[in-house]
Amino acid sequence: MEPVNLWKEFTLKKDPKVKEKLIVHYISLVQKIAKKAACSLPTYIDEDDLASYGIFGLLEAIDRYNPDFGIPFASFAVKRIKGSIIDGIRKEDRLPATLRKKARQVERAYEKVESQLCRSATDQEIAAELGISLEEFAKWLKALQYITILSLDEPLSEDQEISLKDNLSNPESPDPMQITIENEIKGILANFIESLPEKEKYVISLYYYHDLSNKEIAKILEVTPSRISQLHTKAIFRLRGKLSQNNKYNLK
Repeated sequence: MEPVNLWKEFTLKKDPKVKEKLIVHYISLVQKIAKKAACSLPTYIDEDDLASYGIFGLLEAIDRYNPDFGIPFASFAVKRIKGSIIDGIRKEDRLPATLRKKARQVERAYEKVESQLCRSATDQEIAAELGISLEEFAKWLKALQYITILSLDEPLSEDQEISLKDNLSNPESPDPMQITIENEIKGILANFIESLPEKEKYVISLYYYHDLSNKEIAKILEVTPSRISQLHTKAIFRLRGKLSQNNKYNLK
């Protein structure tokens, strides 16, 4: 439940003591997001560190939030908290450059093969394009699952702010043209998600839009968490490959 009175007081006075109360009220949101992120990252990345990164996003969200827009604070803050966690991971440079290189290779493979076939590529077809065995491709996917926690929220390219995640709307800058473009991009992404293989589509839906963890999804689908991680990883690379193909808004 939103602390309406606290928000009214903070909006009027920007009192640091009131801000502290808001931080205490919403700290569980940061912890929840950090816990979910930690499940998909290597064990050497500490959950407490992720929460520490996320606090900066919470502080920014509290400063920028306007309850008059009628948007729940949690919805407004999630993007900023996730963004701070991702920034923290990147600044620490905890993910090896070799993994990033493999991620680019896999994304390009999905882009090329699925563009040629006009359908979802099989593991065998992607492995062949990469010039590796099916067993080696499975090892790549297992290693790359750590990168895909960042993939829906990171920009499509260094000079683009648009990400894969469908959370682009900004009530502080309601430019009609920008809103029109963003809505079309959301539509493109929705179509691409719909075209994913059934299990991958289900995993993406449960993970990003129903906020379930890999373990929770695994119980629903009656498979192992590692299988969910593999499906999630392949889905992300398919989506990034499909969006790279689509250059209507210079997304490439």
